[in-house]
Amino acid sequence: MQSLDQRTEHKNFGKPDEVREFPNGRAEILSVCGAEVGRLIFQPGWRWSTDVKPIAMTNSCEAPHFQYHVSGKIGIRMDDGTEFVAGPGDVTSLPSGHDAWVIGDEPAIVVDWFGATNYAKRTN
Repeated sequence: MQSLDQRTEHKNFGKPDEVREFPNGRAEILSVCGAEVGRLIFQPGWRWSTDVKPIAMTNSCEAPHFQYHVSGKIGIRMDDGTEFVAGPGDVTSLPSGHDAWVIGDEPAIVVDWFGATNYAKRTN
């Protein structure tokens, strides 16, 4: 893999390299300079424990995330009980072990620089 300063790439989420559909949402994945970044789009009514858990087959989301929240609001509950709401302009770093859900009637959109590689990826 080349270092980032040795190669120029330009991509757009309008033409993602991969799209993973799941109930009430989708993950749009771009591969850039050997890494993956995802735009996660969650519709009102989306909840990880309802819509992605059957794909992940884990008790809670085990994907760590480093995300920028573009629009909408997401409630997040860590396995230790810590709970907060993230909205537009927020940056969140989430370790493994959490649930999340859309709050309100607006889709939630986040750009994820760390947890997109295997997010909602079917292994079968």
